[in-house]
Amino acid sequence: MPRSARTHDIVLFGATSFVGQILTQYMVDRHGNDGDVAWAMAGRNASKLAEVADDAGAAVDRIVVDADDAAGLAEMCAHTNLVISTVGPYALYGSKLVAAVAEAGIDYVDLTGEPQWMQRMIDRYHERAVETGARIVHSCGFDSVPSDMGVWFLQREAQERFGAPCSSISMAVKAAKGGASGGTVASMMNMMDEVSADPSLRDVLANPYALAVPGDRQGPDQPNVTLPVHDDGLESWLAPFVMAATNTRVVFRTHSLLGHPWGADFTYGEAMMTGDGWSGRAKAMAVSAAMASMMGAASFGPVRSLMAPLLPDPGEGPSPEKQEAGFYDLRFHGTTAGGDEITAAVTGDRDPGYGSTAKILAEAATTLADSDAEGGFWTPATALGDPFIDALVEHAGLTFDVT
Repeated sequence: MPRSARTHDIVLFGATSFVGQILTQYMVDRHGNDGDVAWAMAGRNASKLAEVADDAGAAVDRIVVDADDAAGLAEMCAHTNLVISTVGPYALYGSKLVAAVAEAGIDYVDLTGEPQWMQRMIDRYHERAVETGARIVHSCGFDSVPSDMGVWFLQREAQERFGAPCSSISMAVKAAKGGASGGTVASMMNMMDEVSADPSLRDVLANPYALAVPGDRQGPDQPNVTLPVHDDGLESWLAPFVMAATNTRVVFRTHSLLGHPWGADFTYGEAMMTGDGWSGRAKAMAVSAAMASMMGAASFGPVRSLMAPLLPDPGEGPSPEKQEAGFYDLRFHGTTAGGDEITAAVTGDRDPGYGSTAKILAEAATTLADSDAEGGFWTPATALGDPFIDALVEHAGLTFDVT
């Protein structure tokens, strides 16, 4: 069906999920019920859809369809131009929708942070997406937009100032405040279950180039902060950052899709800043030890079972007050091959995982609708580029500044 003949511009699939409810309210506030963007809500439970719609004041179409219903998903995709999916863990509930999108030749964005699943989807459906014109962009939330677009922004600024890209970039979380939701925890636990069932996935999760174009999934060794280390450029001790395992892989896919414009030896790593001096070192040691203990415990099935009752359930997350009180401040320090240095800050005005993620995801969808990208699996930077930065700054509460 031609795009102009489809009923909906955007369908929000998973409107009753925790982030889906936040996103529903944002869509009402941003686009209204009968504005230029014709959008609809979708989920598996009609009564919950109605409840979320009433709470948000969303007088839009509602579509009842289950993530496991291939025929229903195909019917939904036949009548929309773009699907936003918040239904995770994606490795459990996302594959049939990606297949339907690739077959229908429409657009798709999600907020997954599951590299092993993204690699499966890319390898399985990229060629079909190219044939049909489907444009699929994973990781359009806090995973991994601030990282991917932060690197894009820093490289753009380096080119303008120095006439050369940064051959090395370090990103570190200077400050952040926000709570985790049950959906995020469920995705992490499911990833551990997958690795337990298929140990070969350890190689995928350990490879920083796992999401690069096939044939381009190896390269120079990359920084991987697992123990305290001092970064002279950022003037701080660093500790491990839990989202680095996803964000770095998205950045290297961007580099791969662009044809290595930042050099064959480009390096990129992520961590958390804990401050300078002895106190910063002590904090880095404490964070590193806590992270190692948590990941070590979660890697054992019996321990995961004991942890489950203590963790938030899917659908749970920070309150609206905590979302508004949340924020993040990421710092990117780059160095060119000639030795020039540049630092940038990317900030967000809500808690990273939910309040900010919902706004980022919505702006990714509307920016993708106007993108000239062709069919295939893209990253936020390669599909959306500079217009996305403009939309994030104007509407989503982010800032991008050279410091």
